[in-house]
Parts: sequence; structure tokens; C-alpha cells
Amino acid sequence: MIPPAPRPTRESSFTQPVGALVPTTLVDFPGCVAASLFLTGCNLRCPYCHNGDLVQHHVSAGQLVSLEQTLAHLKKRRAVLTGFVISGGEPLLFPHLATLIAEAKSLGYHIKLDTNGTLPDRLRTLMESPDTAPDFIAMDIKTAPDRYALLKAHPGDIPDIAQRLAESARLIATLTADRREWRTVLVPPLVGKSDIAAMAALLPADASWQFAPFRNDHCLDAQYDALAPYTDAQTDDLIAYAQSLVAGAALR
Repeated sequence: MIPPAPRPTRESSFTQPVGALVPTTLVDFPGCVAASLFLTGCNLRCPYCHNGDLVQHHVSAGQLVSLEQTLAHLKKRRAVLTGFVISGGEPLLFPHLATLIAEAKSLGYHIKLDTNGTLPDRLRTLMESPDTAPDFIAMDIKTAPDRYALLKAHPGDIPDIAQRLAESARLIATLTADRREWRTVLVPPLVGKSDIAAMAALLPADASWQFAPFRNDHCLDAQYDALAPYTDAQTDDLIAYAQSLVAGAALR
């Protein structure tokens, strides 16, 4: 079982390196010029992940920023930036996430949260408070829920994972359609038509479901570097099938 997030002191947590900061991005938050913070740590080990060093805490402290540095950047750039993206890894594992969101909101930022959907209780807690509710939530769906055992860091880590994914999808579906999306990478061993059908069953009819091509370089599992992506024709066929189930499916 995943234990409740601990509560370290503000002083220690705000000065320790916690993630990689992208100072300015035009692509991570629809409609916003944003900064993105990629927090370290994740409870999944997706073999095709390109943030493996962050996920496994293998990034040197010199390459990371603290929350203190992050908030200083947001304060300095608030005349230019309108959005703040919190990603990972899995940001809902981070014990001071609520404080980070609240402080960024107090500076006038719109907040986008990226999540893998495995921690619905923590997501619900954030969404219930106006001070911490994200303005936009993107949930990654990796494969059919009953195949997530292929992605676990350790067997038994995340019990009832299909139920957790469904609950997170339901929570996110309470947002208006312009404030949410679901995302899937077209990894051949993990995403075929049967997987797409199982994933589509989690989504509301008006979902924005964004697919991305698989890139076979610098994968967490080196064996995936030798895996051929889907051809253009195969990709088009899968997207068309997804659109037959969820009209808002598209290749990004």
C-alpha cells in the first residue's frame, strides 16, 4: 500500500532539490505561456519512459531546483508567464504539492497538473479546495487497466489499480471539457485495439484524448530502444479506431 504523504517542514522541503524546471514553454499548457516543473519520483516504471533519471532519482542535485528557486522564478516572470505546469514523475507523491499549488495560485498563476491516475484520493483532496484545485488536469493512460502490472515498480505496489484509474478519470471528468485531457503513447507492445477499447471505457464521451507516437530512444528499459514504432498507416488505423469510440481522440 502507498502510505499517506509525510509532512516535512517547510524549511527543509523548500530548500532541497526536488525537480527539473523548464523556465518557459509554449506547448505544455494549452492556451498559456507557462513554466514547467518536473518533480522527481514515480510509483510506475513505464519501460518507454524518457524521464527515467527523474523517475529513479538519478539526477544530480546540481541539475535540479528547489521549491524556493521555483517560486522565485514564478515571482520574477509573472508579467510574462500565465501558467505553471506540475509534472513528473508522479507529482501527487510529492508531500508539499498542495503548498506549491497554493503559493503559485496566490501569484496569479493557472495550474496544470499531470498525473498517472493511480492516486485518486490525493487528487480528490486537491480538487476539493479552491486554494489547491488545478485549473487543468492531464491524465496519462498507459495501456488497458488490467495490463498495468507490466508498469509497476514492484509487484503489489498499487492494489486495485483498475479501480484507482477509473476513480481518477471520474474525478477529472467533473471538470469542464476545456480543462482536462487524457494522453496515451502509442507503444506497440502496450497499445493495440483491445487496449484502446479498454482505455476508452474509462473516458467521458466529450474527452480530449491525445495520442503521441512512441520514440525509441533513451527509454527507461533499453530493450524498448530497439522496438520499431508503429508505421504511419498503423498509427492512422489506431487513431481512427479510437475516434470511433471517443470522438475527441487525436494524434498530437
